[in-house]
Amino acid sequence: MPYFNIVAQTNENTVVTEYEPVRQRSDAYQSEAALEAEFIRMLCDQGYTYLPIHTEAELIANLRAQLEALNNYRFSYDEWKRFFAQCVANPNDHIVEKTAKIQEDFIQVLKRDDGMTKNILLIDRKNIHNNRLQVINQYVIGEEQGARHDNRYDVTILVNGLPLVHIELKRRGVPIREAFNQINRYQRDSFWAGSGLFEYVQIFVISNGTNTKYYSNSTRFNAIKDHQSGTVKKEKTSNSFEFTSFWADANNRIIPDLIDFTKTFFARHTILNLLTKYCIFTSENMLLVMRPYQITATERIINRIEIAHNYKKYGDIAAGGYIWHTTGSGKTLTSFKTARIASQLPFVDKVLFVVDRKDLDYQTMKEYDRFEKGAANSNTSTAILQRQLEDSKSHIIITTIQKLSTFIKKNKYHDVYDKRVVIIFDECHRSQFGDMHAAIVSHFKKYYMFGFTGTPIFPVNAGTAVRNPKYATTEQTFGDQLHTYTIVDAINDKNVLPFRVDYIKTMDIDADIDDEDVWDIDRKKTFEAPERIHLVAQYILDHFDQKTYRGDKTYVYNTLTNIAEVASADRGKVEEIKRKQRISGFNSIFAVASVPMAKLYYDEFRKIMDADPTKKLKVAVIYSYAANEEEADGILDEENPEDTSALDQTARDFLDAAIRDYNEMFHTSYDTSSDKFQSYYKDVSLRMKNKELDLLIVVNMFLTGFDATTLNTLWVDKNLKMHGLIQAFSRTNRILNSIKTFGNIVCFRNLQKRVDAAISLFGDKNAGGIVLMRSFNDYYFGYKDEEGKPHPGYAGMIERLTTEFPVTEPQIVGEQNQKDFIMLFGAILKMRNLLLSFDDFAGKEMISDRDLQDYLGRYQDLRDEWKRKRESGESTDITDDIVFEIELIKQIEINIDYILMLVKKYHDSHCEDKEVLVDIRKAVDASPELRSKKQLIENFINGINEVEDVMGEWNEFVDQQREEELAQIIADEKLKPQETRDFIETAFRDGEVKTTGTDIDKIMPPVSRFGGSGRAAKKQTVIEKLKAFFEKYFGIGTMFKSKKTDDEEA
Repeated sequence: MPYFNIVAQTNENTVVTEYEPVRQRSDAYQSEAALEAEFIRMLCDQGYTYLPIHTEAELIANLRAQLEALNNYRFSYDEWKRFFAQCVANPNDHIVEKTAKIQEDFIQVLKRDDGMTKNILLIDRKNIHNNRLQVINQYVIGEEQGARHDNRYDVTILVNGLPLVHIELKRRGVPIREAFNQINRYQRDSFWAGSGLFEYVQIFVISNGTNTKYYSNSTRFNAIKDHQSGTVKKEKTSNSFEFTSFWADANNRIIPDLIDFTKTFFARHTILNLLTKYCIFTSENMLLVMRPYQITATERIINRIEIAHNYKKYGDIAAGGYIWHTTGSGKTLTSFKTARIASQLPFVDKVLFVVDRKDLDYQTMKEYDRFEKGAANSNTSTAILQRQLEDSKSHIIITTIQKLSTFIKKNKYHDVYDKRVVIIFDECHRSQFGDMHAAIVSHFKKYYMFGFTGTPIFPVNAGTAVRNPKYATTEQTFGDQLHTYTIVDAINDKNVLPFRVDYIKTMDIDADIDDEDVWDIDRKKTFEAPERIHLVAQYILDHFDQKTYRGDKTYVYNTLTNIAEVASADRGKVEEIKRKQRISGFNSIFAVASVPMAKLYYDEFRKIMDADPTKKLKVAVIYSYAANEEEADGILDEENPEDTSALDQTARDFLDAAIRDYNEMFHTSYDTSSDKFQSYYKDVSLRMKNKELDLLIVVNMFLTGFDATTLNTLWVDKNLKMHGLIQAFSRTNRILNSIKTFGNIVCFRNLQKRVDAAISLFGDKNAGGIVLMRSFNDYYFGYKDEEGKPHPGYAGMIERLTTEFPVTEPQIVGEQNQKDFIMLFGAILKMRNLLLSFDDFAGKEMISDRDLQDYLGRYQDLRDEWKRKRESGESTDITDDIVFEIELIKQIEINIDYILMLVKKYHDSHCEDKEVLVDIRKAVDASPELRSKKQLIENFINGINEVEDVMGEWNEFVDQQREEELAQIIADEKLKPQETRDFIETAFRDGEVKTTGTDIDKIMPPVSRFGGSGRAAKKQTVIEKLKAFFEKYFGIGTMFKSKKTDDEEA
């Protein structure tokens, strides 16, 4: 029920409440130029000023005029020259530094001619309408400014003269991805050229008229790093495009057409709010642009606070409300941004951000600290919380509900109870049971209270175990539902993945699980029967690789290298050291019903793995007290990661023994004592996120509030329902890359009715089709979706492949045929990716391994050919509208180990088996990672003699070749030897060759006093040689060391 009857509001919402698309459409064909002209005309109608600027000199002159107008100050010639060179276009600043200048350091200090200083605003974040919006088009930057090629950009929005939003348009009917690829090329070839002003772009917009999307500069951040390191091949992976977003209205209805998008997204107050309020620059230097539903939720809470303040309704349920945003949609980010804005309201004294203890994991706290240093109160002391509550400078206080409750118990009277306090609960469905909530409400007099949840409590799922009937549902506790974004919205928007649920029968008679009266009494012993435990454990070990793609699909991931130090130290005391490395597959959690069951499964896994080492997994177990077998209301009991005192001795002794196994596995020293158990909890959390653990057995821990993108499978032997079910399932469906296409759920209990009930409650009654994956037959033979649109199946695609592009044909002739082949084969790779997780797919592949390798090799050849054509300027069109699924090829990746296994086979046949040589060459050709190493592998095979240790011989061969080749480059290019070796060691360690900055200059030979003009060309030659060297030797041989040992010197 609404608590206020608002007649009129003057507030400008960033996201329009409800948008009705423009119905009138022209029937005439529209060229790209006409689309661009219409777009600019609409912007001008909305108050933008059009400028006929096409060169950098004009852009800089306009920037000076705009900054002078914004700051009401005229620069002298020298002042502008100094300010521009040092503060605006500093050659040492790139995308990260320039983003920081817009988001954080937007006040730059000018050193005036008279020696005084003056603050210069680059953007006015306080009064957004003081910023001037201009639009330019067809801006040209070319080789004269240092760009690789001459580029002409479509449309750019200038804010105070700085290019902060860039729009790339394609005519209607052309795939939108072409515009995305075009921006990639600009970022690779020219955005950094000249004064680098286009590195200030914060938001990109791509459109083909029909569909329009936006994304932040960080969506392409890794591609830019790849450009700088020369590993351009990574730019064509599809997962970057996954992070582009549609704009929408407050009802989550997307606004795709450019006309409608322009009227809403490019409304002056919307685009300025987005740039100044709703971008988050994270502690990892990534720029996130909040999505429409996140912005709507934030503004509705702020709006509710302001109205309640005006009506003097604080200290009442009318001064609150709740946000229902599904798990995985970025609730924590939204709630923190809300806290940040609320803390800046003049009448608000404090903002309390109340979380459950285990949600305060390391990564989240780092983000909190990014917003306000020292805001996170993460230790067990309530004294620090009290100090923050009494400190007038401490505006945002992050605490746990347990500490807040302790503070209230200890302080019956306190000044803070009379202060205007905004209280925001994260995952508020957990906070409403027990006396904590009532205590907070009865002590604080002037509160505004809000909750965020992915799984609200409605009358239908409130259960019977409610201690305080006044707070039975989310609405009774917090007030109006202010905004909704369900799991259906999130899957439709591709913000989370759908689930695929397998139900595995483990007993002959499977009575309806909802028959509660007999369930626990009759079945508990049966569920814990040794025969059943063995069957389930064996099933998991037999199907682990299939479900998690272990050993089958690899991808590059940024892993943490110093986990034990980070886990044992206080928050933020130890710096995280990360390194990119290639990892295989994903990992999983096994949710079991009770602590005794966790013990039985852990022992059974150990027994099976000891008997059969081929089934070896890294398994751990964690719990902190004997949770209930099943919670009547579906809410999972909270387990305390800081305290194991509630465990009985048997459970504690077993956990100590399991932790000793863990210590042996990872060389750590944890146990169940309070401090060390906290560190164990943190270590387990970090190793799950790092994919160092394969299987984690839990009772309730890690089933709520834990996010690990590498987790894709949940095994369930537990009676989950309602919130607990959705929360647990949602551990698996975070988006990572194009290999991870859904969250896998494997149920060893008959939970189907409960799954359907939970999905219909927390999605909508039609949710089942969207949330769950389709059947094997649908994917294999094809199907029609709800709108009648046909989707071809795997069988039909393979038939088309073998008919239209037989493997016996020596080549694919004609550009259109090549495009068709690439599109078809890419679609087959994606479909195989889905089907490989189905048991039914075994034996139905319809294509032999040899033929698959041939097709892969052909796919790679075409990719190399088009890449070469593009670089030489012959052609650009095929890569603009074709997606090369390089990530997906890596699922069937043939690695060095596989090649060496073939080499061994060749060697064992005394070098006579020519068929094996064909296999080796095909394997190398089919692998994007190994093509640069092809010559090296062939030379090794040709020179191999009778050896026992092929791997050792290979490493020795690689190390020798690497040394000789590097020495040759140093000699040919007259490079400084030690500096060059140091440079290469750093490149191998970081996984990339850094070509910007001063490092590359340090290795160059001294400059001749008369020959300086050729230095740039010389430097480029050196860079190309070092990149080729790096590509050839990265990831093989032993670790490269810049300092030679005495033995090597000798």
